[in-house]
Amino acid sequence: MRPRGDPAAAAAAAAAAAPHVSIILPVHNAEPWLNECLESVLQQDFEGSMELSVFNDASKDKSMTIIEKWKVKLEGSGIPVVIGGHASPSPRGVGYSKNQAIAQSSGSYLCFLDSDDVMMPQRVRLQLEAAAQHPTSVFTSNGPTVIMPTWFCSRAWFSHVGPFDEGGQGVPEDLLFFYNHLRKGGGVVRVDQSLLLYRYHPDAATHSVLETTIWTHRVRFLEERVLPHWAAFTIWNAGRQGRRLYRSLAAGTRRKVVAFCDVDENKIRKGFYCHEDSQERPKPRVPILHFRAARPPFVICVKLDLTGGAFENNLRSLHLQEGRDFLHFS
Repeated sequence: MRPRGDPAAAAAAAAAAAPHVSIILPVHNAEPWLNECLESVLQQDFEGSMELSVFNDASKDKSMTIIEKWKVKLEGSGIPVVIGGHASPSPRGVGYSKNQAIAQSSGSYLCFLDSDDVMMPQRVRLQLEAAAQHPTSVFTSNGPTVIMPTWFCSRAWFSHVGPFDEGGQGVPEDLLFFYNHLRKGGGVVRVDQSLLLYRYHPDAATHSVLETTIWTHRVRFLEERVLPHWAAFTIWNAGRQGRRLYRSLAAGTRRKVVAFCDVDENKIRKGFYCHEDSQERPKPRVPILHFRAARPPFVICVKLDLTGGAFENNLRSLHLQEGRDFLHFS
């Protein structure tokens, strides 16, 4: 029997008392949505131990009043609430707030939630079931994109990948974290149910990140992780997005582009795309081919679900393998 005050016994007791899941909630001026967001925490059907970790990033509205009210209600239902924050004149940003909320939490798993979103009751339960089977993955919910407020991962994996970038407004901290996650061998597992109501509104933090910033990070990651393995490739789309990708590539990578491909007869009839801004002489002329005449691998710059299934049928007809013969960059 261990003597009273034994540090090992205290550590074991603390581990046993730690919640299994920490819901990570950064808050900045979220008064219009917080009640509904916090109600969705209360309505989770997960029967294990769970805590809510809130970090208030210099809110100037009534967010803290709402949080304090819900702390009483949640803790009365067996969900501990940890509250941190600061009252500086300016917010430190979403990356900083999420890192602080994680640091003050203690759960083995992290469930990310934005203060303007609403979880479905089964979210924590279903994502935890999936996480138990895939320890090095980030989990998301049914939908076309891997949006950050649906992420769920183990604390151990988050610590391995590293904290969110704290550059503040204008920094896509979720995208940068996700790329680090992939660099370290992480995977993505989707729970094929709708687990979250995602609000897209004029005050959303996502609007602080310029589209050109996202584009630049995506192109650089494509050049880092995929294109070095291809000696040559074709850009599927001779229109605006395909040409934009071509112009965004580093000069050495541009030389690997052997053709554009398309279904538009006018573009194909023209025969080539000339990169007028190139410093090379003569200026590069890249052939434009019908997709059936082009050779893989393809970087596809066509958005899905916009052609009534025509593009998807064309791609399927080539019997290609994603990852080896093509990838989507749309």
